[in-house]
Order: sequence, then structure tokens, then C-alpha cells
Amino acid sequence: MAAIEGTGMNADGLRRDGFLERMKLFGLCSPAILLVLVILVIPAGWLAYVSFLGADGQFSMENYSRMISRKSYMRIFITTFEVSFMTTGICVLIGYPLAYFLSQLPARIANICMITVLLPFWTSLLVRTYAWLVLLQKKGLVNTFAIELGLWDEPIKIVHNMTGTLIGMVHIMLPFLVLPLYASMKAVNRDYMKAASNLGANPVSAFWTIFFPLSTPGLFAGMLIVFVLCLGFYVTPAVLGGGKVIMVSMKIASNIELFVNWGAASALGVVLLVLTIGALWLTSRFVRLEQIVGGGH
Repeated sequence: MAAIEGTGMNADGLRRDGFLERMKLFGLCSPAILLVLVILVIPAGWLAYVSFLGADGQFSMENYSRMISRKSYMRIFITTFEVSFMTTGICVLIGYPLAYFLSQLPARIANICMITVLLPFWTSLLVRTYAWLVLLQKKGLVNTFAIELGLWDEPIKIVHNMTGTLIGMVHIMLPFLVLPLYASMKAVNRDYMKAASNLGANPVSAFWTIFFPLSTPGLFAGMLIVFVLCLGFYVTPAVLGGGKVIMVSMKIASNIELFVNWGAASALGVVLLVLTIGALWLTSRFVRLEQIVGGGH
């Protein structure tokens, strides 16, 4: 009987200690939780609340019904996701070989070369965007040099359209893919490749069966970062698109600046947020997000 009572007291003590430990952890985390509430949760809640206010300030669904009834909104969302997918794809085609090349260099040389990847971060995004506008216009350096080299006879239009928008966005987004991908590649144990070669695998087979699968966490992390950032991009498509490539962020800005309609702008933001969360959920069906974020193999 005494043994049973002792076991019960011991269990109560363990539960009490566990509760105290959880409260201490909660106390340590409370500043971060408060910061998240103030910066993320409360603004998102306010955004959702305003989206249900009509022009008369009363509760209404008119902001959402307008998006359903007008086809222009559907085209804007399609353009936004199309630009985001294309930018991500081009970044993968350029960034993966670049990251692989950097990962194979000696550490000292690779660190020097990584400066060229980080260099764009030292310049304002607006400056880089207008630099591309100067380079790509009909009398810009690209058209001038191409005509002198005989690549084409007269200036072609490579700005104020989808082409110019993609060029500018790929240039800005590429480092966001290369950095996590390079870190993932550097973490791959080179002994695996040597073991594959000793077992008879040629370099191409060893790359696709060993190296590439181990680098996919960094690849998917970079793709996810690029895609999500592209969904909310404003400056580059506004400048290089010339009003012909309209994304959701540009429509939100016009609703506030031209029409002073906070409800319509908030509704667009809420729908974009929901679609972004849906894209992340869909990704999680195929790839473990915790593996992507953690960069583990």
C-alpha cells in the first residue's frame, strides 16, 4: 500500500515538474510570441476585417463578389502565378549549375565567388530595376551591342513586356535560390560520390543517384522562397512591365492610390494570402516542409 502511495506521489511530482517546466518555456517564448502577434497576426486579422467592409462602411461581401464577377481579376491572379512559376523555373535552370560549380571549388575560391552572388544585395532593388530599364530599352546597351554584333538588324522590344519583367525578376531572385542550394550542396559528403564510383557508377549516374537527391532539400527551399517572394513583387513588374504585366500587388496599390478603396485592396491581399497558404499546403503533400526549412537530408 505504501508503495502504491509512493508511486502516486512520484507521478504527481513529475506532472508538477513538467507543468512548471512548460510554464518556464512559455515565459521564455512569450516575447517572441508577442512580437509575432503584433507584427503578423493582428495586421492579418485587421486586413481580413477591412476586406468585409463595403463602400458605406457596413459589413458586405461586395469586395469578394467583385473579384468573382469581373474577369480582369482572374487574369491578374493568373498573370501573378504565371510570372512566379516562370521566374522560379528560370532561376532553377540558372541557379542549380551555378551552385554546383561553386560547391565544387576550393573553399577560399568559393567564398570569393560567393561575393558575386551577394553583390546585388548591396544595391537598392529600385536602382537595379531602373538599371535593367536602361540596358533593355530600344536604344539601350543590349540592343546596341546586339546590332553591332549582327545578332539582329533593328532594335527589338525586350522591355515593358513579359520578357523584361522576367529578366529583372530572375536577376533579383536568383541569390535567394543559390544561397540555400549552395549550403545544401556543401553539406553532401563527398565520400558518397567516391563510394558510388568505386562500385562502378560513372560520374553522370553518381550525380543523379547520389548528389542530386541529397541536394533537393536546398533546391526546394530556394524554389519555395523565390516563388512566395514573387507572388508579392511590385517594383520590378511595375517598372519593367510598363503596365502590360499587371500583378496582384500592383492592383492593390492602384485600389489604394487611385480609388482609396481599402476594402477592395484588403480583399485582394486576403485572397493572395489564402492562395499562398494553399500553394504551401499543396507542396507539403509531396515534400515535407520541415525537411525543406531545416535543410536536412
